[in-house]
Amino acid sequence: MKRIVILGSTGSIGKNVLAVAEQFPDEIEITALSANANIEVLREQVSKYKPKCVVVLDEKAGAAFAREMRGVTEVFVGAQALEELVSRSDVEIVVNALVGFAGLKPTIRAIESGKTIALANKETLVVAGKIITGLLAKHNVKLFPIDSEHNAIWQCLAGEDMSGVKRLILTASGGPFLNTPQASFENATVEEALNHPNWKMGKKITIDSATLMNKGLEVHEACWLFGMPPERIDVLVHPQSVVHSMVEFEDGSIKAQLGVTDMKLPIQYALLYPRRRKSTNGMMDLAALRELTFQPPDKKKFPCLQLAYDALEAGETAPAVLNAANEVAVDAFLQKKIRFGDIPRIVGETLADMPVMEPTLGNIIAADTLARQFATETLHAPRAQTV
Repeated sequence: MKRIVILGSTGSIGKNVLAVAEQFPDEIEITALSANANIEVLREQVSKYKPKCVVVLDEKAGAAFAREMRGVTEVFVGAQALEELVSRSDVEIVVNALVGFAGLKPTIRAIESGKTIALANKETLVVAGKIITGLLAKHNVKLFPIDSEHNAIWQCLAGEDMSGVKRLILTASGGPFLNTPQASFENATVEEALNHPNWKMGKKITIDSATLMNKGLEVHEACWLFGMPPERIDVLVHPQSVVHSMVEFEDGSIKAQLGVTDMKLPIQYALLYPRRRKSTNGMMDLAALRELTFQPPDKKKFPCLQLAYDALEAGETAPAVLNAANEVAVDAFLQKKIRFGDIPRIVGETLADMPVMEPTLGNIIAADTLARQFATETLHAPRAQTV
């Protein structure tokens, strides 16, 4: 029995993790859950999965929920409680499905507590990859990627010698604006940007997919997960989202992992590793596929992807600056304070103007704070007009 805690259980990934656990009740036990403030969904999850305890980050919502759940389950409140949750002795696997920088500290605490990490929070590796990989080695802890692209590469590398790997190839759907002229989506509405053609995801990652920033963050993540330099990690646009990623070897062979567009597949692989089990997830009908197409990404049309590579090249705390500025810009766009086309401008200006420092944890936190302040001020620049 694998006892797991899900950080961010009310989000898209968290719900899929619970769906997988439901398929394998004799192998996966839901020990604890956490949410920010979505009490309605959390209440349903507590009733159905009966965790030993939950953490609510929002203090007001958490206090009210704690009173409601008295006698049902323990409720703890706040960010500190989240860090204590991942170090519980009755937890084996920590599924980090939090959004953004908030996922960093709980991941560090979980590693220090010797827990296996099932990671969907890519920002943890983006901003602190060197720290995280160092801690994994120090504490002899395993980290399994849940992102479909990195999970696919992990599967492709099974049994392979890394010395024979030439490059990693991350696939991208291209998002809702793949075939739209740039001038036409500069003023795209929130609803248009959230209309992803293939995946149903949370709002932040869906906007990142529309700008291709998500793919840039995944390049960062792949560097740390697989010890691969950025010049050996390529991105290919694959609109069908059937090939989730590929590995090219020195002899010219390419291995690809294919599957339906269902996050339960990579989640199941990570949670039940190293075994593959029959599931109720959708199966692929290869005969029904009409075509699989690939094309290079247009970095001029989608500048966020190039900005991500630039931050990787700069190193130090530049990735933390990139991530912080992007989180501010995406949030502002979702609140309809800026245009869609302002997102890369805000990120680019913040990245260009913020100094970089040695990537210690303290400096990363400081860089995140300063970058958010700078990006927030940049929202009010002349070209960032209110929608």
